[in-house]
Parts: sequence; structure tokens; C-alpha cells
Amino acid sequence: MLQPRDRLIVALDVSSVEAAEAMVGRLGDTVSFYKIGYQLGFAGGIGFSQKLIDAGKQVFVDLKLHDIGNTVAQGVKSVARLGATFLTVHAYPQTMKAAVEARENGLRILAVTVLTSSDDADLAAAGYAFPVAELVARRAAQARDLGVDGLVCSPEEAASLRRLVGPDMALVTPGIRPPGSVKDEQKRIATPTAAILAGADYLVVGRPIVAAADPKAAAAAIIEEIGTAAKQSN
Repeated sequence: MLQPRDRLIVALDVSSVEAAEAMVGRLGDTVSFYKIGYQLGFAGGIGFSQKLIDAGKQVFVDLKLHDIGNTVAQGVKSVARLGATFLTVHAYPQTMKAAVEARENGLRILAVTVLTSSDDADLAAAGYAFPVAELVARRAAQARDLGVDGLVCSPEEAASLRRLVGPDMALVTPGIRPPGSVKDEQKRIATPTAAILAGADYLVVGRPIVAAADPKAAAAAIIEEIGTAAKQSN
């Protein structure tokens, strides 16, 4: 059973290792799980992730790999050697297959279905013939059949995907905005309570915490909300 604290993943969307270290210091023991994406990853964040892991934190490496199979496989093996918990790949069958076959050292592969900043109009503009809900379901079914460990999806799709993939795949939801938060560029969002009640296992939260006047208090409030919602869902 996941504890509320371990279901919150704080996105370290900052531009330097120094800023990341300062944020982790401010959050202290309140937060146990961090996400490192492009912004920090390309500024020394991959090396910093090793420090987090050595300090007992869990790390989600959010690089959204998508390339030829061998390149994906070698990237997966490199991340696995860090001791990371999660790594994202785009939900294309060849990419997912290569990642699943290459995972090791307990690394769990998450397939990104459709970015939470995209809606039906964005997909149409990109040349897709499917609305978001249909494309997400197609990719989720493919991920399930290929043995992927979990999905990154918007909280809007969490309930339908839980029915589709069953209880064993992890559902990781970005686009989390506590009541009263700024929506930013996100289009498919939900509150922490709504996401947990929809079946999400982990919530990824960035700016509502890292840009808060008191990041630790903001994180603690979300963790408390996760715990309350989890009790309602049982």
C-alpha cells in the first residue's frame, strides 16, 4: 500500500542543480519522490539524480525517449544504472517494446500517452485522426499488451484507463492543480482529490509547489489531500 507521501512526485522544474538542491533542502523530509525532466536534466540533473537516490529519495527521470530500438534500449540501461524508479518513453509500440526488453535494476517504464497540454484541436493540427480520448485508449492498450509498467496520462483519463489496463499498471498523472491554482498551459487538469478518486497512483506536481511562497507547506497540503482522498476511495 502506497503511503500518501510517496504518491506525490515533485517536478524539479528549475534551471540549475544549485536551485534544485535549494528546493530539496526547503522540502526536507516532507517529499520523498522527485521528477527530473528536460529543464534540469540538461543542466546537470542526471548526475544530481544520483545524489537524490543516494540520499534515499526516489527519482522519476522524465526524458520521454523515442528513437530507434537500439538507441532507446541503451538509454534505458543507462538510466537503470542510476537506480531511478521511473523512466518515461513515448507510447509508440517499437519504442515501448525496446524499453521493456532493456529495463533492469528495478527500473519501471512509463509510457506517455498524450501530453496534458494537448487537446483534440492540437492532435488534429498534428495530423492525428483520433480525438484525445481515443488515442490515449489505443496507446494504453498497446502499452498493457507489451508489458509496460505504467502510464503517464491526464487525470481526466485515469478512470477509463484504470478500467482498461486493470489494477497492476501504475497511473501517473501530471496536470495536477490544487483549487485556486493557475492553470498555466495545461489543458487537461484536475485537483489532487479528483485525480486520486479517478484511480491515479502518483501525482506529479511542479509549479504549485516549487513556485509557492512556502513550498514545504504547499507539498504538505497536497499530501494531506492525497491521504484524505485515498481513504474515500477505499
